[in-house]
Order: sequence, then structure tokens, then C-alpha cells
Amino acid sequence: MTQANNDTKVASANAGQVTYAQAGVDTAEGARAVKAIKKTVHDTYRPEVIGDIGGFGGLFSVAAAKDMEDPILVSGTDGVGTKLQLARLANKHDTVGIDLVAMCANDILATGAEPLFFLDYIAVGKLRAEAVAEVVAGIGEGCKQAGCALIGGEMAEHPGVMDPDDYDLSGFCVGIVDRPKMLDPEAVKPGDVLIGLASSGLHSNGYSLARKVCTEGVDIEELCAPRAELAGASVLDALLTPTRIYVKPVRAVVESVPGAVRALAHITGGGITENLDRALPKTCDAQVELGAWPVPPVASYVCAQANLDETEALKTFNMGIGLVLIVDPSCADAVEACLDELGEKTYRIGRVIEGEGVVRYRNQGGLFAYAQA
Repeated sequence: MTQANNDTKVASANAGQVTYAQAGVDTAEGARAVKAIKKTVHDTYRPEVIGDIGGFGGLFSVAAAKDMEDPILVSGTDGVGTKLQLARLANKHDTVGIDLVAMCANDILATGAEPLFFLDYIAVGKLRAEAVAEVVAGIGEGCKQAGCALIGGEMAEHPGVMDPDDYDLSGFCVGIVDRPKMLDPEAVKPGDVLIGLASSGLHSNGYSLARKVCTEGVDIEELCAPRAELAGASVLDALLTPTRIYVKPVRAVVESVPGAVRALAHITGGGITENLDRALPKTCDAQVELGAWPVPPVASYVCAQANLDETEALKTFNMGIGLVLIVDPSCADAVEACLDELGEKTYRIGRVIEGEGVVRYRNQGGLFAYAQA
């Protein structure tokens, strides 16, 4: 058979072929994306990381657990939610990765755990290496703030399912804590002090409401314009402020003032009302003093736009408190001093009383009083 005839037969055989790339999945671009994020990933590595990205599983040594009396692995998983829609609107994708890590790392911190490693899942409509690298840069920054290693993840292209410019993020974090040092709601007692750590804004919760009342029907120029009621920030900049990661200062307090912190609540979806109770035993209530801390301008702005009453605001947004430590009253001054030295803004927002495991508020109507004083 001549070469010409052979080429004709091959072409004929391939005439009906549809490749993976033609179906919308570009594996070459995927490889380029992995190459683009390698430095970001390596910058998060801890000595316990084994190997490199690209394998079928991330490897991490837990040899340090040998020094623990009873090592407990703690895991948490979460996403960023509809805050991503604002990132797309602003064309700013380098901070939502911080939000992703924060939501997971702050959650496992509630047990007193040290975050060890993190894995992400990025789903995109159309894979673009530079865009993925921008998102992963934020994830890497979040991991550095939390002190954990980014040891793996997945980039999934979903043509026909997601719009080309659309993407979604999720991830999970694994940490470790020695059982005798775990923070435990059952250790909470009446008289314990509630110390709130300042949030950076709305963090990553309540965004379906925030988007509805702040961005729907508003043109991009107005959303990007500085506003006096937001302390000179634009609506988009205020809403895209990344979530605080509290791992390093809180773990420093736990180590520096042993036994002082009894339990911890990460204030996420459900606000103070539906998160602080998760750090209480069934025999105690948290009595929160409204007006004891400042409400961030972005929270005041969104609540005003939504015409929220105080009760609804407190179970929707963090209202300026990203984390609550429940502390032995004899150690409260030492805890605050340690956190202050580390640059944290803290507020004594109440105390623990006898009760049935719920959050109660004093000074009703005083939520916004701090800012008005």
C-alpha cells in the first residue's frame, strides 16, 4: 500500500473523531495551570510535606504526633459561597482564596487544633492558567496566614455545565490537637468571660442578602465609587475584604496562657446568635452586651440597605465579631494582653450565666450604639 493511500485511510478513520479538547476540556492548559501555581504551593510547605504536587495524593508526615499523649485529627470543609459572584463582578480574584482557607482553618481552630494541611477544589467553566493562578495565590496566602501547607487539590473544567467565566471553590483542612489540650464546651462555667475578636467585615457569610440589597440593579461605576458611609471604600471593595484568619494569635494565647481559653466560637453563617451557642454546654447561656463593640461600616451599610432589625442582623452577619473566646475570668486580662501584643482588637462582649445553652442579649437596641457614641 502506498503512503498516500495509507494517509487517506487514517484520515477517513478519524473523520468522525471528537477529541477531549473539542469537547471543551483542555488538558494542555491544565498542565500549564499546574506549572503556574507551583511556586505558590511550594511557598506554603512545612517540613512535614513529602514529595510534590502532581501525584495521586498529598503526603504529610505526622511524626510530631508521637510526642502527644492522645493525638486527635480534626478536619473541616467549606466553600466561599456567593461572595464569588462579587469577585467576578469586580474582576478581582486574588482574595477569595483567603476566604476559602479561613472558613476551614477557623472552624478546626475551635477545637484548639493546629491546621496542618489544606486541599482545594476549583471548578471552572473554561480553564485559563493565569486566572487559576490568581485564585490559588489567594489560597496560598491563606495557608501561610494559617500556618498550613497546600499539599494538593483539583482543577476541574466543566464545559456545558458552567459558563466559561464562572468558577466555584471548595476545600478542606486537616489539623491536629492533643486530646488533653482540646477546647471543650463542656468546660465552660458560669462567670466565664466572652472576649470577641474583631472581624474584617462580613467575612464570607450573608452574601446572598448583601448582593441582593447592595448590588442588584446598580451599575459597576457606582459600585466602584468611594462612599463616605463605608469609610471611603467602595461597595465592592468593602464586600470583598477577605475573612480574618485567627489561627496564629489564638494558638499563641492557648500556649502562652494554658487553660485560660475554655471554648471558642467561629462566627459564620447564622451570626452570633446561631454560632456562639455551639460553644456552650446545655447548662449555660451566653449573655452578650450589645453596644460593647463597634459594628464595621460595611455591616451597618448592608443592614441599612436591607432594613434589618437588630434580631435579624445578629443571626445573619457577624456584626464585627469574627471569633469569640470563652475565657476563665481569672485569666481574662492575660488573654487580652497577649492578643493585644499580637495586634488583635478584642472586646469584652459579655459573660456566661446559668441557663440552657442559648445566646441572650442585654441592652436591646444598643447594637449600633458604639459607632454612634
